[in-house]
This record gives sequence, structure tokens and C-alpha cells, in this order.
Amino acid sequence: MQQGPRPNFNRGRNPNFRREQQQEHRTNRMIRVPEVRLVGDNVEPGVYRTEEALRMAEDLALDLVEISPNAAPPVCRIIDYNKFLYEKKKKEKEMKANAHKSEVKEIRFTPNTDDHDFDFKAKHAEKFLKEGNKVKTYVQFKGRAIMFKERGELILLKFAERLSEVGALEGMPTMEGKRMIAIFAPKSAKKKPAKEPKEPRDPAAAGAADQAPREPREPREPRPQPPAGAPPVRRPIEIKYANRPPAAPATQDKPADKPADNNSGN
Repeated sequence: MQQGPRPNFNRGRNPNFRREQQQEHRTNRMIRVPEVRLVGDNVEPGVYRTEEALRMAEDLALDLVEISPNAAPPVCRIIDYNKFLYEKKKKEKEMKANAHKSEVKEIRFTPNTDDHDFDFKAKHAEKFLKEGNKVKTYVQFKGRAIMFKERGELILLKFAERLSEVGALEGMPTMEGKRMIAIFAPKSAKKKPAKEPKEPRDPAAAGAADQAPREPREPREPRPQPPAGAPPVRRPIEIKYANRPPAAPATQDKPADKPADNNSGN
């Protein structure tokens, strides 16, 4: 039995259907509404026919990008679509990085938390706040402990006083179910006062100071000159010997003994 031609199920389907699904925004010929509202810096804002908006985008060598498809008429911009996607992804990446950096850390207490456990958790909370994270503290009540809510409030207020240098309490402790919750936000670092810039030196004043006349020095007295025809005065030259033995100390000559007088006995 001879089979007939295979039916074409793609008849009447938009050839750009898959491409439209992949793109985040409809651009250029994918925009098939009769009118659009243009916004942006490249054109005067207003409502234009789609064909006219496409022609304006082609004249500027840019793309007609649909920003708000649910508006009436849809809002479009004439921009570079690739640059638009790059800036959008960059902004999303920065927002994601900032959201990752700032996290909410949780610290749990009980109405019977002792001092050692309190100090240990306070040190962790100080570390989290210094890193720029928020701290969510709560007192968990179990069973009949819910009757002692004032204990939980005292613990959280004491905790707020302990963290006053690095964190600020966003609000008074509140009850959520069987928990009393308090949230602490990091305090922003105080900025140091900027140093006052030095006044620039005026080149004209500096040049005038350099060109100012200096005070004349007093003339020196002339050295006395020897009379004409006198022989030149020669200074004695002292000769030093390297291995010359030191001179012996001078001694005084004793007077000679007088001869004995022979006639002294007579």
C-alpha cells in the first residue's frame, strides 16, 4: 500500500519560536505589536509605530529591545542588546556576591543559660558582627518554661549590652511562637576625618621670593702683605719618624761634690 506524503506539523509555526524562548527579551523583528513606547537616552520618549521604532534602531546601529512586555503598549528601548545583557548579568553577580557576604547568623539560648555559655556565644556574635553579618538571637522555651518569658527578655537585653560596641539592636525582643527573638545589625565603622589639603604654593610668589635681593656680606679684612724685597717667610717643617724610639726624659745635673778640705783638721 502506497503511503501518502508525511504531514508537516511545523506548517504555520514561527521559525524564530525556539530562539524567542531562549532569549530573555524580544528584540527587533521579534516584536510584532503595532505600537511601542520608547524610553531611554537615544530617542525622545513617546509612543511610536513599531516599524518606525525599528527604522530608528537601524539608523543608530542598535537594537530595539522590549523591556516591559505587559505594559500597554509594551515599553522598549533602543540599546546595544549584548551590552545590555552584559551589564545586567554583572549587576546580578554583584548583588549575589553582596547577599552572600552579608548572612544572618543564629545563636540559640535557653532560659537557664549559664554565664560560661553566655560568654562563649557572645564572642561568636562579636566575630560575626565584625565580619559584617547580622546576628539573630533567640531564647527557646520548652514545656512549662514558656511561663518564664521575662528570663528570656533579660538574657537578650544583657546580650545587647554586651554587643553594644560592635552591634545595634534593631528592635525590642519579640515572641514568635515559643521563641523570643532579637536581631542585631553590625555597626558601621566610623570614618576618620579627612586631612585638610595643603595650600598649593603660588609660583608667582615663589619666583618673587627667589628673585628678592640678598643682603650684602661684610668685606673681610685683607691679610698683611710682607714688605717689598723681603725674603719669603718659611715655616719650620716637622719630620715624624715611624719607628723612632721615644726620647729619654730630661734629668737635672747634680752639682759635683766639693773636695774635702785637708786643712780642716789642722
